[in-house]
Amino acid sequence: MIDQFINFVIRPPRAEYNPDQYLWEKNFTLAGRKFTRQDLELRNSRGHTLRCSHYLPSPFPADTSLPCVVYCHGNSGCRADANEAAVILLPSNITVFTLDFSGSGLSDGNYVSLGWHERDDLKVVVSYLRKNEQISRIGLWGRSMGAVTSLLYGAEDPSIAGMVLDSAFSNLFNLMMELVDVYKIRLPKFTVKVALQYMRRVIQKKAKFDIMDINALKVAPKTFIPALFGHAKGDKFIQPHHSDLISLSYAGDKNMIKFDGDHNSTRPQVFYDLVSVFFHNVLHPPQVSPECSSRYEKYYDLGDLQVDAGIEEQNSVLNVARMGSLHKPSQLQDNPSGQIEECCSYTSSNRESWGRCSSLGSVGEPFPDCNVSNDSEVTLKVLATPLRTSKHAPAAADVKKDKKKVSTASKKSGRDKFEKLEALSQRLRLCILKRVKHRRNHSS
Repeated sequence: MIDQFINFVIRPPRAEYNPDQYLWEKNFTLAGRKFTRQDLELRNSRGHTLRCSHYLPSPFPADTSLPCVVYCHGNSGCRADANEAAVILLPSNITVFTLDFSGSGLSDGNYVSLGWHERDDLKVVVSYLRKNEQISRIGLWGRSMGAVTSLLYGAEDPSIAGMVLDSAFSNLFNLMMELVDVYKIRLPKFTVKVALQYMRRVIQKKAKFDIMDINALKVAPKTFIPALFGHAKGDKFIQPHHSDLISLSYAGDKNMIKFDGDHNSTRPQVFYDLVSVFFHNVLHPPQVSPECSSRYEKYYDLGDLQVDAGIEEQNSVLNVARMGSLHKPSQLQDNPSGQIEECCSYTSSNRESWGRCSSLGSVGEPFPDCNVSNDSEVTLKVLATPLRTSKHAPAAADVKKDKKKVSTASKKSGRDKFEKLEALSQRLRLCILKRVKHRRNHSS
């Protein structure tokens, strides 16, 4: 059993896949624009070859540089896990770089280290991107093991513009103790600790790292990079209190969002919205051409964020929108009206195991009238004013006289209410993108 647990830590099931089948195509269309996938190989300090992919616009904009987000996959993951990140970020003029860490996917190496050696792999990637004159700012997006890798590396490189940390664990040793309870291994605690000490020695010998060194709580107090923490409420593998502990000790600007789901579930729309706004604020991508803005506007649509779900999510949106406000981001072009076009097109049909492209632009229920206030920094009032002129409902006396007028008035009232809610959703989106100028359209 101990040997199985050791393999569970340093040699989990390895993702074997065909890049042409599970990654985006070499040339593909997204949000009405053309992009390309550049595959490359890098070599880490231990001599292992890392298989990597870089998603770029095709052709690359002349005389300009674009920011890049490096996606760091989790345990048993691979670079195909970054497919959704590409869908979210590429239309915003943010390139996406992804890799198979050493010991994972198609890269060399026999063991994973849950962030210790992966930190060195990430250093190689960042060094490569720094040498590329087409790349400006760099951000990190990590999930599970990838989130811890980003934290460990971010403590050493303050030039990273921002990090999204999804389901990070605070301390590997404590996590292993928790997993004993989760998997109901009935042993006395002192026996478990003795077994873990034995595992520690075996892992040091095989994988060349000490499980006691992987402690995000040690590096969090000296890391000042803006960070967005995310965690699923139903995560039983890495429980949400791990992100809470890291966030409490984190020294930089931070925000936390918790959502429904478990460790491996698809992340909800609101999380992707927050990630999109966060990276826009910290990476400052160049302006997107107006002809493309209407196609990718859906990635900034907060239609699925509902007041009924709790004020915590709204405050998270506003906090993320303010992060990075010391440097004014590039202005976006918006097209608040009109139908949303289909933004993804690809030809590969077999993408079942990795990189599920969720419906990021789905339209959720509208917002009710609300005022959102957060601390003393700013008070944001969202005005529920209809975009078009509206008519008052008939008086009560007229309603009794004529039933036809009642029917007509109720229909108009329903339309007016829908217009108000639609206007509120649009104004909230514009406020988050810092383009709103509070103007009120008076009804005739």
